[in-house]
Amino acid sequence: MPYPQFPREELLIKPLSERKDKVYIERDHVAVTAAAQPFSAHGQKVMDETIVRMRSAREAGKSRMLTFGAHSIKNGLAPVFIKLMEDGWITHLATNGAGIIHDWEFAYQGHSSEDVKTNVDRGEFGIWQETGFYLNLAIVVGAYRGLGYGESVGAMVEHEGLEIPSIESLKAEIAISLEIRYGNHAAACADLLQKIDEFELNPGWMTIQHPHKHYGIQAAAYRLGIPFTSHPMVGHDIIYVHPMNHVAAIGRTAQRDFLTFADGVRNLDGGVYLSIGSAVMSPMVFEKSMSMAQNLAIQQGAHIDGHYMVIVDLQESHWDWTQGEPPQDNPDYYLRYNKSFSRMGGQMRYLTADNRNFLLALAQGL
Repeated sequence: MPYPQFPREELLIKPLSERKDKVYIERDHVAVTAAAQPFSAHGQKVMDETIVRMRSAREAGKSRMLTFGAHSIKNGLAPVFIKLMEDGWITHLATNGAGIIHDWEFAYQGHSSEDVKTNVDRGEFGIWQETGFYLNLAIVVGAYRGLGYGESVGAMVEHEGLEIPSIESLKAEIAISLEIRYGNHAAACADLLQKIDEFELNPGWMTIQHPHKHYGIQAAAYRLGIPFTSHPMVGHDIIYVHPMNHVAAIGRTAQRDFLTFADGVRNLDGGVYLSIGSAVMSPMVFEKSMSMAQNLAIQQGAHIDGHYMVIVDLQESHWDWTQGEPPQDNPDYYLRYNKSFSRMGGQMRYLTADNRNFLLALAQGL
């Protein structure tokens, strides 16, 4: 039976200019030269080892993957991320849907991070016009173009706009696509056609200025040709509340991103995987990708064993994870992300640290 659906079209959606934010990128960004707080003896040992492994991985042409939670963006670390990319240290970046949003808002308006408690009480949290409209439109257009999630947003920021095809051209593409191939492209065309018709969008170039795009990590990744993937969950992010949202398009772009991520894991034997402040997304996506990569490696008579994983979070851990999992009566057993990565073969190191200190020390050490 058809269950009732929430009427998003009835929402009172306000412009971002009416939202009070807590983080301003020009004021709050972290310079690459900023001083990092010293680590413990164990932490410094892990950092030194990581720098050696990163250099070795780059020389060998192996993956250097950096996966992170949204707080690394909110903490103003864009200059550090961009420096690591520009200097050739990172081959892949991955985050969740919130990371995509904060990075885009910084590039678009220079500030982000609203007051969740206050705005939920007002019925305003996440219900903002520009964020919901432009990000969802970028994803629908990106799905039509065959781009990934992060790539779609990065392209919009870097080019400062989107090309909107005409309804007539989309109908023609649908007909041709159904004649000569499977209907995936036809479906993506139909998704975009629906949104163009629903919002009465004019065909041609839609200019969307991003005056702070030099802080845009997705834009930098797109410009440098480095995969920046997003691994979202439906309903987790504020863009789902806007009527422009079309989850089918998110599914198309996120599927591409997952397979791009998994392909990076295929090249991780001798490489480095950095997981910074991502307790759920990073271990969950990694373990499936590693299983897939091992499947292909084993078919070819090989096995992925030489990967080096550094897991960084604020949670204290009192277990030596180089010894495997702790027993179930040890509280550290329930540090799920550590337990997940400890099962992934290779070498795992856990470091209790603030993401700012770790990434600054990494960039400066390299």
